Amino acid sequence: MAKRKATITVDGEKLAEARRLTRGSSNSGTIDIALDRLIHQERLRHDLAAYAKHPPSDEDAALAQSSVDWRELADDTDWTALYDNHAG
Repeated sequence: MAKRKATITVDGEKLAEARRLTRGSSNSGTIDIALDRLIHQERLRHDLAAYAKHPPSDEDAALAQSSVDWRELADDTDWTALYDNHAG
């Protein structure tokens, strides 16, 4: 993602505390970390709000409660060799 220079005014104590807590290497890096976390948190909040408006049906809830026996899928197939697009 392209970065651009921006002039901002921040509370110096908050920035110093955030930098200490995140172990940010620079003020810009600390703000970048903070923005990433804010974006993640807000997306999650929006997802939860949407989920609350449309909760799962009884059928979906039952499916989530079902258990799967993954041992049936265990075999000696080398899936990486078969499907790795980066294999030479």
